[in-house]
Amino acid sequence: MAATNHAQAIKKDSQTYLTTALLQLLKTHDLDTITVTQVVKRAGVSRMAFYRNFATLDDLLTAYFAPAIAARFQDVLQHVPANQKLLAMGQFFSELAPTLRLAEQRGFESIIQRLFNDNMTTYYQTTMENGPLTAVQLKYWTKFMSAGVYAIWREWLLGGQLESLTTIHELLATLQTATMQALTQGAD
Repeated sequence: MAATNHAQAIKKDSQTYLTTALLQLLKTHDLDTITVTQVVKRAGVSRMAFYRNFATLDDLLTAYFAPAIAARFQDVLQHVPANQKLLAMGQFFSELAPTLRLAEQRGFESIIQRLFNDNMTTYYQTTMENGPLTAVQLKYWTKFMSAGVYAIWREWLLGGQLESLTTIHELLATLQTATMQALTQGAD
């Protein structure tokens, strides 16, 4: 038991060192120019330690960002009343702004967008489970809304947040409601 706990602690430390090293390198290098060798050298761990934990640098970034993004969506799903869900998402994106800017500049935004889209899919499938849409409508409406919500938040954050957070919330709520109404009225 003690050996297992020790091994788990070493694995966790290796993951932390590798993540820290990669994030440091991303401050000055694009993701596609960074090698595993550079990361392990900076982290002070072996290549074997890297490959025991991750297959690619993308996997390392996914492992780093996935829990934080999933946690924000879980907060919205479980702890935030319906009238505050957009506010919670706005706060999340405001906190994510510097990372999103770096991700766009350094070529790893697709990882954040994929994680966001995966979580949006879970969010809409959970909140719309017994809603008025057919399974096919829900599938495509979720993809449509996920892409649109991400694009709006991205534009707002990277564009300098010129509009108020309330304006963005109202826009998202209007678009969500209008698209939902269009689908349900079309089914009549």
